[in-house]
Amino acid sequence: MLPIAVLDLRSALKSTAAKRALYASGALDAWHRRRNRDRLTVIMFHRVLSPHDPRWASCDPEYTLSDTLFAACLDFFKRHYNVVALDDLLAARAGERPLPERALLITFDDGWSDNEEFALPQLRRTGVPALLFVAGEAVGRSEPFWQEKLVHAWRAGRLDSARAARLWRDAGAGAAPPTFGGRDDLDGLRAVIAHIEGLPLERRAALVAGLGDAVADPTRYMATAEQLRTLAGSRVAIGAHGLTHNPLTEVDAGAELTKVRDLLGRHVTAAPVLSFPHGRFDAGVIEKARAAGYQLLFTSVPELPAAAGRGPGVFGRVGFTGETITEGGRFAPEKLALHLFRKPHASA
Repeated sequence: MLPIAVLDLRSALKSTAAKRALYASGALDAWHRRRNRDRLTVIMFHRVLSPHDPRWASCDPEYTLSDTLFAACLDFFKRHYNVVALDDLLAARAGERPLPERALLITFDDGWSDNEEFALPQLRRTGVPALLFVAGEAVGRSEPFWQEKLVHAWRAGRLDSARAARLWRDAGAGAAPPTFGGRDDLDGLRAVIAHIEGLPLERRAALVAGLGDAVADPTRYMATAEQLRTLAGSRVAIGAHGLTHNPLTEVDAGAELTKVRDLLGRHVTAAPVLSFPHGRFDAGVIEKARAAGYQLLFTSVPELPAAAGRGPGVFGRVGFTGETITEGGRFAPEKLALHLFRKPHASA
């Protein structure tokens, strides 16, 4: 049975007022300073956009933060953590110098152009470094990944429920199509995407290509080589996120991991670090990554790894959505604190 104090705390945390009071009192921060003193928190972002940008209306809200929310997150990180650069983590792993207490590393996945357009100005404002993992074949390409193509087409109204249901059937799903709601209801479409993700790569590509004009979009989404150079010159290290963005468990991981470092190296000085596309990996992928020279590997497992210098060099990361950290549409630092401070500690 749990202690009465723990039960009371859990009950209290169901109240918005209690959460705010606990955060404002400094009690949450004091607990965090003790609990996570020797832990590294790695934050996982994807996209950052202004709500005034035309891309905002069709973006995937699960992977996109507004620039104002992102700015509030950076201020929160500086208040409760010691933000470190990739070089600090590499040095700690090499035994050259320890990380500070409550170290935090900011990362981005994929290689979106808005990382340079909207995230970088806020990183510069706060003077904090970051790490961007780039899918090699996306550099300089306008179109996003196929999953985002479907989300953008749905939210923009180019893909309707009838066509989405037909896509479900064309993909060979035996069950009845999911229920599709309005343009901001992505549950049905996410079910379609999840089913397609289970198909062979060639079949996925054919299904999406068969949608024709519904997924046609001239907007630039992915970062150019020049944007990567701007980021790299502004304390944003560049690492690899696979070559094609397909899960490394489904492709020739050894070939992809060698090619992506060569490709990124044509544009910037790429760091020997990797995040697994879609968070998918196994022992074989880890072995091939090590053989390809990657020193640090990052997952999507939401846990706090031990301080650098311990463990196998595979780091969990914590992500969150705008809904996770807002209350009534406004940034709620108490919600972000509770989301981050209580994450489980990874085993050594």
